[in-house]
Amino acid sequence: MTDNQRDVLSACFSLAIVLCALFLTQRFILPLLWAAILCIATWPLYARTRALLNDRTILAAALVTIALAIVFITPLALGVTQAARQAPALAQVVASANTEGLAAPEWLHRIPFAGDAVYNWWLATLGQPHGLAHLLQDGSVGRMQTASEVLKRVGSGVMHRLVDILFAFLCLFFFYKDGAALQRQTDAIGAHLIGVTRWTLFSLKVPVAVRATVNGLVLVGLAEGVLLGVGYQFAGLPSAMLWAAVTGVLAIIPFGAPLAFCSAAALLAYQGATIAAIAVLALGIVVLFVADHFVRPAMIGNATQLPFIAVLLGILGGVETLGLIGLFVGPVVMTLFVTLWHEEKRFREAQPLDPDAT
Repeated sequence: MTDNQRDVLSACFSLAIVLCALFLTQRFILPLLWAAILCIATWPLYARTRALLNDRTILAAALVTIALAIVFITPLALGVTQAARQAPALAQVVASANTEGLAAPEWLHRIPFAGDAVYNWWLATLGQPHGLAHLLQDGSVGRMQTASEVLKRVGSGVMHRLVDILFAFLCLFFFYKDGAALQRQTDAIGAHLIGVTRWTLFSLKVPVAVRATVNGLVLVGLAEGVLLGVGYQFAGLPSAMLWAAVTGVLAIIPFGAPLAFCSAAALLAYQGATIAAIAVLALGIVVLFVADHFVRPAMIGNATQLPFIAVLLGILGGVETLGLIGLFVGPVVMTLFVTLWHEEKRFREAQPLDPDAT
């Protein structure tokens, strides 16, 4: 057997091991990705905590993990608790709406310009038996005939997500604890595969892209919640602060804020405050357009040195392809692509001209 054949077999054997490992752990890939993103984004916080604790790695990892878990899980737990209190009544409404149809509210006629069209659409879809199942195009919805079935399916989905969240924070602890060794091993493998110079260039870009994306999404989302919260307050929306908090959380996802401010506008319209509803809707559209098309891509693009269109394609394409995790993976992929583009351009420019080509 020649050396080339041995190298090919060795590469195939290594690839087979990697594929088998991915196959066995495919159920946990998404929580691992969330833990990796959160670890990269908050690594400076962990490094400062470890320095304050005199390099006590395990204690620092535990404290930062617990702190982040409290920050992320506490609002989620409060939301789940509130939802659980209303779950039986809401489940009965969903089951009845699916089996019997949901009557169109009369206030739809008062929506300016499109009230009659919305009312007729409601009658033709949600107002018909099993209209909800046809609208969502999901076979599982059609089987939700009773409130208990609704609760069972929703509860199963919630428990599934909670397990993923807990596993992600468990992985986050070990990423902090063994992060230095993991980085050294990753650098060694990357340098062996694509060379030290290229690996160094790419490995420096990924943390910057992840942190810029996290900061851009979270900070801009919270700012949207504050601005729209002021609008809610002036419009006289009940529980304006609660609505502002919900808007801020949903606004972390590009184009997620409309679910909040459109619901707020619908509530105001239902209460008869048509002018206030139009004002909230207009304010929400303006804030959403500016934030998602200018502020957010600019914040991410300035840190990652990406063009505006690359940031926008990374965010929207990532969400469309990978779901919520694509919010962070998309800009990272575009950062690596643009880095590769500029690197190849510099490589071509640095090559001496071939004298035989002239």
